[in-house]
Amino acid sequence: MTNWWKQSVFYEIYMPSFKDGNNDGIGDFSGIASKLDYLKELGVDGLWLTPFYPSPKIDNGYDIADYYDIDPNYGTMSDFDSFISEAHARGMKVIVDLVLNHTSSKHQWFQESRSSKDNPKRDWYIWRDEPNNWESFFGGTAWEYDKATGQYYYHAFAKEQVDLNWANPEVKRAMFDVMQFWLDKGVDGFRLDVINFLKVNNTFKDNPHDAEKNEQLHLYDKDQEGILEVIEEISAFVHEYPGAFLVGEVGSEDLDILTQYSGLDKLDVVFNFNIGSIPKFDLDKLYDQLAETDKIYDSVQVPTLFFSSHDMPRFISRFGGSKERAKLIAALMLTAKGVPFIYFGDEIGMSDWVTNDISKMKDVQGVMAYQSAIESGSSQKEALKAANVKCRDKSRTPMQWNSNEHAGFSEHTPWITVPDETSIINVEDQTNDPDSLLSFYKNLLKLRKQHSALQTGDYEFFQKEEDFVYFVRSNDSEKILVALNFGEKPKSVDLADYELLFSTHRERVRTGESITILPNEAMILKGDKK
Repeated sequence: MTNWWKQSVFYEIYMPSFKDGNNDGIGDFSGIASKLDYLKELGVDGLWLTPFYPSPKIDNGYDIADYYDIDPNYGTMSDFDSFISEAHARGMKVIVDLVLNHTSSKHQWFQESRSSKDNPKRDWYIWRDEPNNWESFFGGTAWEYDKATGQYYYHAFAKEQVDLNWANPEVKRAMFDVMQFWLDKGVDGFRLDVINFLKVNNTFKDNPHDAEKNEQLHLYDKDQEGILEVIEEISAFVHEYPGAFLVGEVGSEDLDILTQYSGLDKLDVVFNFNIGSIPKFDLDKLYDQLAETDKIYDSVQVPTLFFSSHDMPRFISRFGGSKERAKLIAALMLTAKGVPFIYFGDEIGMSDWVTNDISKMKDVQGVMAYQSAIESGSSQKEALKAANVKCRDKSRTPMQWNSNEHAGFSEHTPWITVPDETSIINVEDQTNDPDSLLSFYKNLLKLRKQHSALQTGDYEFFQKEEDFVYFVRSNDSEKILVALNFGEKPKSVDLADYELLFSTHRERVRTGESITILPNEAMILKGDKK
């Protein structure tokens, strides 16, 4: 099936924290393989793996030192091959994170590039005699002075993540070879990290400053002329493999920009952070963004739906922490129009980790925020608060398989944060509990598979009345109504010819053609297709 992904639900696995298979304190491929039956029973169709390549892990594997191997912490190439085979045997696809924008400063290519100005790989990276004012997205200058040759190299993120020069055809060929290698290994596609950063303005103009927000506007270091042509080349190459899937992380909250990167001859989908990264629960904003996305996307573009990832706080913490709201958000994600991405642990309600000790923080973005705040004159308390806001460790703690699972992970592992206390929320306790969040996900994913309108149906309408959201999705064979009551008052809805399929509440009032949707209730009904 060429467009299998349109019917699919993906599950993001953060490699070091999902499951330790060899008791060394780090998640790995053998651990993931041991949980494939759990993932199959959960009901997901595709797995997204964060980077597993050899890396110094300055940025948790997004600083790749070798594109053609497996980091020993995660196993061997044989372990990878076995995992791919086992996942495919269960009917699950696998997409993998790939960073085309930059390499680790430890990568052999960069080691050659920095060795001399005359090295054949010098132009594989971006070097200048003098820096401009571009800032790293992690904070501070985006230029690092290299004493060996007396020039500065460019890094959009950490100084250990050195940007490749995509204006050099040799770089492009090398990265296409990387994609071919992993597609030939059997992966079903890629999640392309910060893909809109591949091109920079070759005049290197200074970026302007937004005085109101007191921050730099990244006008010349992303979304530059020529980037869409590169995207089209990547798309054409990858899609030579039947059914290969491309999802892009496009660093923008502008829908007009996002729409340029997906669709015909482009990426299949891009992440929409306007929806996914809403900092706190705001139903008006959430509804507006969903409605606007549907309005602005063309007929071949498909939205993405997600509320957590390895780069942001978990939505259950951002949205108030209640199981009832978590169920409503999950119901919205799994029934609204788009391709859903579940972040590992959200299905059991794992919450954020926050520290009062900077020495326990592992994430480079959080640590850099702390250092920057101290250098700016903040107190240690103020700096720690700023660090916790930026820190991504909060959503990267080990998966809680049972009440003792954290004992299997090492607090000394540099890139895994282990909470001081193990939460009572875990898979084992929820597996046989019909009212658990895990059971809710399983039931809803099962229902989604049974009704094609929930996979590919278009909206007949999408409406909101105060704290009540409801919509109908339909295709040629059926129509499904989804009603979500985020409020504290019951909501009566007049419905003719609808059959109740699913509800989060056992108690409901139904008289004639009127159904009362209770507070915090998610209800799904099937209508007659005439």
